[in-house]
Amino acid sequence: MGGQPVLILKEGSSRRTGQEAVANNLLAARVVGELLRPSLGPRGLNKMLVGSVGDVTITKSGVTIL
Repeated sequence: MGGQPVLILKEGSSRRTGQEAVANNLLAARVVGELLRPSLGPRGLNKMLVGSVGDVTITKSGVTIL
């Protein structure tokens, strides 16, 4: 840790601030909400997730879906 910066983002990534950052966060929240909405509540539907190697998971857990 000797004073060296810790890079979290890839080099060449852009950083958003102010209103642009707020707008991007709102858009991301809406997308996540639309993704999870059908699986919420007592009448929530199950989702079938297929992994990159063909493994299948059926769930209505928001944590698993994300």
